Amino acid sequence: MKEYLKHPIFEIISNIAEETGNKAYVIGGYVRDMILKRESKDIDFVVIGSGIEMAKKVASNLKNSPNVNIFKRFGTAMFKYDDIEIEFVGARKESYSSDSRKPFVEEGSLEDDQNRRDLTINTLAVSLNKIDYGKLIDPFNGIEDIKNKTIRTPLDPSITFSDDPLRMMRAIRFACQLDFVVYPSTLQAIKENKERIHIISKERITDELNKIIMSDRPSTGFKLLDKTAMLQLIFPELYDLKGVETINGLSHKDNFIHSLQVLNNI
Repeated sequence: MKEYLKHPIFEIISNIAEETGNKAYVIGGYVRDMILKRESKDIDFVVIGSGIEMAKKVASNLKNSPNVNIFKRFGTAMFKYDDIEIEFVGARKESYSSDSRKPFVEEGSLEDDQNRRDLTINTLAVSLNKIDYGKLIDPFNGIEDIKNKTIRTPLDPSITFSDDPLRMMRAIRFACQLDFVVYPSTLQAIKENKERIHIISKERITDELNKIIMSDRPSTGFKLLDKTAMLQLIFPELYDLKGVETINGLSHKDNFIHSLQVLNNI
């Protein structure tokens, strides 16, 4: 994977990791998009140790030392560099209460950090450590899922979606954006956990809906929301357009399907 690590920040992080003895990896969406040859404006790094301290050291080694935003509760830090959002997190384990998607966080290993992620295609990590620089770490066969255009969770999908119900929206959104198919057991788990979406804020749901709308074929996402029975929970006005009305023997088109066709066209 070395061929993908052309941005100068990768070498800077590798050198700092060597100096401090803290292993570092680029992980998640950036790795996925490298493989899919999609442009990415976000790079996530996971550090075995303090992500915050790594972020500070990296920023101080960059030209014009960007401002580092720190989120102590989650052990994360981020800054913008060359129009790219750079985020660092210390490898962590997560546990959840039934009434919130906000996790309880404790330090963990790279394996723990990959286990907590939403989809197999987002668990991919590439080492920035001198000993195995550029090595791909893929414990859940995310590469195969990319090849097979499959959306599935790394662990039991029912637990994954119950812990953080926003992941159900993300699974559908990625299927829509990437033109992938949701794995049957993953799709079934969304149906079974759909009511959990009520603990998610409307702002978060709106963010995911907007990303679906901005995809090349948004109807795919809305049809999946309908198929999983989530649409009627989060967007009842659109759901209520379903069906063909007949008055005095005259039938009108199904406004749900028609609206999705218009959305695709625009």
